[in-house]
Amino acid sequence: MWPYWLMFLLPSAVALGGGWLSPQSRLSRRIYRPTYAWLVVIAALTLFIGYRYQVGGDWGSYIAHFQSQSWLDLWDVLSGSDPGYYLINWWFVRNGGDIYAINLVCGLIGAVGVAVFSRTQPRPWLAMAVAIPYLVNVVMMGYTRQGAALGIGMIGIAALLRDRPRQFIIWALLAATFHKSAVVLLPLAVLGRSRNRLVTGAGVAGVAVVAYWVFVQDQFDQLYTNYIEAEYQSAGALVRLAMNAVPAAILLIWHRRFTLIDNEQRIWRWVALLAIALLLAFPIVPSTTALDRLGLFVIPLQLVVFSHLPDVFGQSGRSNQFWVLLVLAYYALVQFVWLNYAAHAFAWLPYQFYPFVGM
Repeated sequence: MWPYWLMFLLPSAVALGGGWLSPQSRLSRRIYRPTYAWLVVIAALTLFIGYRYQVGGDWGSYIAHFQSQSWLDLWDVLSGSDPGYYLINWWFVRNGGDIYAINLVCGLIGAVGVAVFSRTQPRPWLAMAVAIPYLVNVVMMGYTRQGAALGIGMIGIAALLRDRPRQFIIWALLAATFHKSAVVLLPLAVLGRSRNRLVTGAGVAGVAVVAYWVFVQDQFDQLYTNYIEAEYQSAGALVRLAMNAVPAAILLIWHRRFTLIDNEQRIWRWVALLAIALLLAFPIVPSTTALDRLGLFVIPLQLVVFSHLPDVFGQSGRSNQFWVLLVLAYYALVQFVWLNYAAHAFAWLPYQFYPFVGM
């Protein structure tokens, strides 16, 4: 399991020596101009995710998805479920590609999404380190479609944080073509801008109706049957929802200590409330899998809160290495527990890198 630890320790080491960025600096245009160090990180993450071999609980299912595209025509793909993801499969299956080509594309999307989003935070390398144990290792390497959708969604959120709502909507709609659950991001376009509750409510309702009609309507019966009637359960869902609820509670309680501009305050307050609501719904909703899937899109809140935390509880603008180390220790513990005790961790172990398999 040393590759997982290597991917965590590298950004952690940089985070310990990193400084703090002001809102004006971290939300400038430079987030789209990565330095050489960030390009190396994006390349490393892309290869780490893309060339994994038999890693992830749904490895066999994704092979089957890829092979099934060989007998479909283009219209079947575009008119079906999650057309963005399956269009890539369809193209590669007809041009000599394989599952590694799909995973490389999705890995690149995820790596760019995490890097761009991390660079909007006051301690970008700390945000990147926070992302490794669960967002990268588990979500992007285990749930390829959701991981790519989340990566695109994080690029969109970075645009929204910079007050670019139209760009955000385009990114969120593109994310929904990889996994329809990404439509939960769309209300942020309204929630992040309006202070009027009536306008906010009307806007959210309008976005929800449009998103349902465009992306979910045709598959609603199937989704309801799969998630609600079948009462699908996800092992560890309660822990994962709690991992989102803890930073949500920190943000809601100590929000005045966060160096967030107004736009950010509104966006993350709503996301925090959603995280709390998902946890409270756990004993009520019959399918914990449904809550678990929605909770994936709340994970960026962890990067936001824990990259601010050293300056929330330490001295603003200082190195605050004790608090940085405390955050890193928490996520090292998360990774240790998951790799050693999670019910499905065996599907991630050992990590094998194609084509150096079995060496």
